[in-house]
Amino acid sequence: MSDKYIDIDFAKLDIERQKRRGCSEAVFCECKTNVQLIEIFKTFKSKGQNILGTRASAEQYEALKKEFPDIQYNAQGRVLTLIQNKITKVGEVAVCTGGTGDIPIAEEASATAEFFGSNVTKYYDIGIAGIHRLFDKIDNIRNANVIIAVAGMEGALGGIIAGLVDIPVIAVPTSIGYGASFKGLSALLTMLNSCAEGMTVVNIDNGFNAGYSANQINRKISLAKKE
Repeated sequence: MSDKYIDIDFAKLDIERQKRRGCSEAVFCECKTNVQLIEIFKTFKSKGQNILGTRASAEQYEALKKEFPDIQYNAQGRVLTLIQNKITKVGEVAVCTGGTGDIPIAEEASATAEFFGSNVTKYYDIGIAGIHRLFDKIDNIRNANVIIAVAGMEGALGGIIAGLVDIPVIAVPTSIGYGASFKGLSALLTMLNSCAEGMTVVNIDNGFNAGYSANQINRKISLAKKE
């Protein structure tokens, strides 16, 4: 065993990530067995760390709940959380979706940002097909330190929002849409080619990375406002 990570044969757990990066290592649950997940969670728990698990199935949650009764599960976002230390939340991250079908990815982003210490406000189903819905909420959205825009189909929501605000926008393309959306590729290309300056784009359906990045930005802005 290293003093920087713990080797449990099938995984090497980065127990120093909290010190190094300010956020603990997350556990990607998809493709892992229940036995592996239980061992990983036990190890992190023994080190007194809060634990975040992403892309977890309901069956994995039920298996872990038998070992960890306090574990929580966001079924829409497929996110597991086991909290041992109080989380102090700061600032605000606004999480917006184009449609209802984008909510599972938005929930992954929201749960991640909250876990790592951000307050989150949600604005769901405000896509450009009924753009008045976005305009009704835009003044409230501008109050956030960071905006996450989650959209499938043609993925125009991020660019529209970025053209209306002066704060960081992180766009998340989703795989929601009909055949020519190519499982999110159309939305990804729209976001990458947006003419709205300063918008950052993450990978298709990657709500975790959007939430993680938004939290980092939000916490830096919140700290600067205090100084």
